[in-house]
Amino acid sequence: MLSRQEIEKLYRLMEFEAARTSPPVGFPALPDIPAGRYTDPAFFELEQTHIWQKSWLFAAHIDEIPSPGSYRRWDNAGQPVVIVHGDDGVIRAFYNTCRHRGAPVVTEESGRRARLTCKYHGWTYTHQGDLVSVRDPEDFSDLDMSCRGLIGIRCEMFGNLIFLNFDKNAPSLLEWLGPIADEWTEFQFDKCRLAARHSFVLDCNWKIAMEANTEVYHVKSIHPTTVAPVLDDRRNVNTLYPNGHGRMVAPRPAGKNSAMSLPPSPNEIDTVGEIARTCTQSYGIFPNWVSPLNHLVLPPLLFWPLGIDKCLFETWTMAPDWGDNPAPDIWTENEGEQLVKVLQEDTEFGKQIQRSVESWGFKGVPLSYQEARIYHWNQAADKMIGVNNIPETLSVEQVIGDEWIYPNDPRLEQVAK
Repeated sequence: MLSRQEIEKLYRLMEFEAARTSPPVGFPALPDIPAGRYTDPAFFELEQTHIWQKSWLFAAHIDEIPSPGSYRRWDNAGQPVVIVHGDDGVIRAFYNTCRHRGAPVVTEESGRRARLTCKYHGWTYTHQGDLVSVRDPEDFSDLDMSCRGLIGIRCEMFGNLIFLNFDKNAPSLLEWLGPIADEWTEFQFDKCRLAARHSFVLDCNWKIAMEANTEVYHVKSIHPTTVAPVLDDRRNVNTLYPNGHGRMVAPRPAGKNSAMSLPPSPNEIDTVGEIARTCTQSYGIFPNWVSPLNHLVLPPLLFWPLGIDKCLFETWTMAPDWGDNPAPDIWTENEGEQLVKVLQEDTEFGKQIQRSVESWGFKGVPLSYQEARIYHWNQAADKMIGVNNIPETLSVEQVIGDEWIYPNDPRLEQVAK
């Protein structure tokens, strides 16, 4: 939860941003992002090998596997996974791969079973992943069933949200979120219900789609009648966090409501503070989560690669219990039939951008100070991949130093002056 001191800092920084006529003193010039990071198969493979295997990834909500024995398939990161609600109440994740001949242990998208039984040859596993039965055991010599359980995947929860990580050596989820975990206590993720989840295929690189939601530089051009009138982009305050995470806070002009169509609700999250109630407070969680958060809904957007030039775009709406009212869904119309206007504006240009960045005329991306969260993300990506693993023509320079990473912020000294 944001302290009173942090809130006052944000207000001072808003006025600093509105008054400045150049980037803050000492903020580094940002070198161009190499064009190949959006188009080169070699960099795409580096992302697949490192970023998606080592990051904490938001995969599911407890409402999707609400009771012991329920499960859900998940393959958004390119690996077959089954997430299981165990008899002991623990949520676990396994590779959806039978230890016999590699067939999927579950084939339905979701369901509930007393045991997980492979349809190919009948090998049976508990919800804890233990192999407990094989067909015709007399035909196997010295089969040690204790060594043939399903292979587990790191699985941790933040409130009702289920995150996965394929790296056994990764830090814990709370360590990964760092100070953001404390800031998020005001939103009561442990009490939110899943109201809506939909997905759409976009014809562009996943970063092109995601980056449209991590800066306000585009607002006047892309959202002239939707977002621009209700967001003071010149008072937007970006904060850079460890591990590539970021946050933007932009106030709304007096008397203006959010650009999101917030549904009437019998409940709200009463612990949410004044910043999230009066400003657009949006977080980017490395690698692919972007979400405004407020007192009525918790609506993350997620971006998953389907190839160099195609991605899966997921829209989520979570909220306090809505009782007998319709479940809220702020991102789509007609129960997922199409995106709302704001998201259409953000996504409809993606296909044309993709074609353009594939041209010989696309040489790189010169980012402004307003777009610093994008550069910060790319620095974190290179650190995760390993700077020495990236060809020089595809790497970014590590120019944003720790002095600009929360809780450090040289702007505060300049505000004082």
